[in-house]
Amino acid sequence: MAIEGLTLIAEAINDSVPATHKLFESRDLDALLELVRMQDRRGAAYIDINVGPRPPEFMAQIVEKVQGVTALPLAIDTPDPAIAEAGLQAYDPDRAGGAKPILNSITALRAEMFDLYRIRPFRPILLISEQLVAGQSRPCHTTEETCQAARSLVGMFLERCGGATNDDCILDPGIAPIGSDTEGNIHRLIAALRQIHQDETLAGVHASVGLSNFTVMLPAKRPDGMPVKSALESAFLTKAMPLGLDMVIGSVKRNYQLLPPDHPAVQCLDDCLKLEGFDVLMRVREFYA
Repeated sequence: MAIEGLTLIAEAINDSVPATHKLFESRDLDALLELVRMQDRRGAAYIDINVGPRPPEFMAQIVEKVQGVTALPLAIDTPDPAIAEAGLQAYDPDRAGGAKPILNSITALRAEMFDLYRIRPFRPILLISEQLVAGQSRPCHTTEETCQAARSLVGMFLERCGGATNDDCILDPGIAPIGSDTEGNIHRLIAALRQIHQDETLAGVHASVGLSNFTVMLPAKRPDGMPVKSALESAFLTKAMPLGLDMVIGSVKRNYQLLPPDHPAVQCLDDCLKLEGFDVLMRVREFYA
């Protein structure tokens, strides 16, 4: 994977990946570290680490071991403040050329995680697909709700973390599987990226999604042999990168590309953005079947 201007956070060291879960369960550190080396060799810019609901000490151990075999910076990926704290404390910036780690992911309901900045300055992935309503987290259904969540979380981060700038912020507007998107998530996502890109108060922020989520449950290839998952993910990048998307959590094994307008996957995505509800699902099915 090599698209100019796109930063890849490599996703394989994640407990939600069944093969990696087995390695965590068996404590097979040699195999885990080989996964790290492979992602490093194949173009990752960051190594994501998500150990699932394991003790904080385990996260600290994995961070130390991973930093022993790569000079890439890490993305500490957990919603648990104690696990995040252990990962940040274990992280050694000198082993990553002075680069700050990423902390993924912070929501308005988990704003106390900003306090961990005092332990180790980090770049937050701010989950702006959620908003705080009457003290509870609610999904953002509209473009404006998503953009307001972005302004609120960025403002909170800058206020609570001295020395932080917009350039440290990575906004994640959330991406849903296109094959089951009857609620218009892709419409909200693209429109929110466009509006954020034009918002002067958010100038300099970065944007990222968990790209593999976009093609969950779709087949790998069409009957004619054309890739389905990598093609639709590339079509999304083709649409989203001009709107400010410059990072993804994804796979180093995917052949991400910027596609021409007449590529079938781009045409499929263009059509989906003009359709609503069940018609979106039917158009995706038409593409892969």
